[in-house]
Amino acid sequence: MDTEVRPVLVPGGNKTRPIKPVPSKPISKPSNQQTLKSKDPIDPISKNPSPISNPRSIPKKKEVSLRRNLSLDGSCSSETSNDSFCSRPSSGSTSKSRRKYVVTQPKKELGKKGEVEKEKEMVSAASQEFAEGNLGKRRCSWVTANAESCYVAFHDEEWGVPLHDDRKLFEILVLSGALAELTWPIILSKRHKFREVFMDFDPASVSKLNEKKLVAPGSPARSLLSESKLRSVVENSKQILKIIDEFGSFNRYIWGFVNHKPIVSRFRYPRQVPIKTSKAEAISKDMVRRGLRCVGPTVVYTFMQVAGLTNDHLVSCFCFEKCVNMASTCSDTKKEEKSTEQGNLIIVEELMRGVDVISV
Repeated sequence: MDTEVRPVLVPGGNKTRPIKPVPSKPISKPSNQQTLKSKDPIDPISKNPSPISNPRSIPKKKEVSLRRNLSLDGSCSSETSNDSFCSRPSSGSTSKSRRKYVVTQPKKELGKKGEVEKEKEMVSAASQEFAEGNLGKRRCSWVTANAESCYVAFHDEEWGVPLHDDRKLFEILVLSGALAELTWPIILSKRHKFREVFMDFDPASVSKLNEKKLVAPGSPARSLLSESKLRSVVENSKQILKIIDEFGSFNRYIWGFVNHKPIVSRFRYPRQVPIKTSKAEAISKDMVRRGLRCVGPTVVYTFMQVAGLTNDHLVSCFCFEKCVNMASTCSDTKKEEKSTEQGNLIIVEELMRGVDVISV
């Protein structure tokens, strides 16, 4: 085959002319005016280029420049081919849709996450404003903005306050056991019914209740608790009377497990508050041994939290310091009572000795 010789060394130099792009539209036939314009005088240099018949006749400098131009042309052509190959789509429109999906999907997810985070921040801010209140009070985090007023009052006035009355302690024990079937807001809303049914939680009067009438289907007590729970309340009242006979009061019995001083937990976060402790398990075992029913470790620990045997208010809550101060005042009064009792015993002993001396 005959090889065409490239006209490189022309009088214009080694400059290669730019290649004109091929028009995309089909070429129409030229009109008469265009043909007349195209008949211009042709440059004799471009019309009759001098072909290179013998490359050995080229000088050395021009030969070096020729090789450089050839190498540059080759490299440019290879780069353009590689770029075109890399930029070529593999599957047409489907690849574009895939690329759009891969790019846009994380943005949508991030937007949803951002919206969820904003909603959480708004809810937490609202709950914090509610917890702090108009007077700047900050409560435990489980008292939310949607909490009922009775539950908020229960947290502020009763939960964690040390109790020493036998009736109140028996009431809190019964309500703590009712948590297995109800929630605190429902229990607090029906608290007046509990007091009516269980005779203001007097252990002596509750022990005399007729279980058959109490457990009857149409009785008001059945709307509060199940049959087993109602029977356990009557049975526990009988056992508490025995404890009162042994220890003098249910208060002395229950507070003796914590040395008559409330346990101060000093929790900072709600996740640190336990469901039960070893102390609650010990109290539960002793109560079960004495014949009490439905007094598991979780029930006993909720009883301890409400009755003030343990102060589980968060450190940030305004009730924490209040309960600590009330516990210290209670301990001071108990010390005074003990000292007065000891003084009375000493006086009685001295009087007995004086009577013995007079009789002699």
